[in-house]
Amino acid sequence: MAGAPVEALQRVPLFADLNKEDVEQIARLFKERRFSEGETVIQEGSGGSAFYVIDSGEAQVFVGGEESSTLKPGDFFGELALIDEGARMATIIASSELVCYGVTFWDFRPLVEANGVVGWKLLQAVVKMYRGAQQ
Repeated sequence: MAGAPVEALQRVPLFADLNKEDVEQIARLFKERRFSEGETVIQEGSGGSAFYVIDSGEAQVFVGGEESSTLKPGDFFGELALIDEGARMATIIASSELVCYGVTFWDFRPLVEANGVVGWKLLQAVVKMYRGAQQ
């Protein structure tokens, strides 16, 4: 199967308000990525350009060098990189063999630019996430 499972993306807050057809279109942009145990997936402070959804395996999240949490299948990370390519806010290290679906900013952006409805819904989702983080 090319792309990511639609059901996995529908659980991501950034995509939750999109209809199934829009999510299917986004899912086709994803590519499978595999990481070995101990491999750094993303590094805190580095430039961000990809978003990932975990299919299998686990990963540890470190913020400021301190272990923060564990990510498992169905979890996701890097969603803000799809919008601004800003610096990573955490380091993610595979704690087992890790299979993810990932999409880059440069693959995602043309879809959003060509589809105003998707772009607007994503903007609303980001604002909702921001408001939730402020409370």
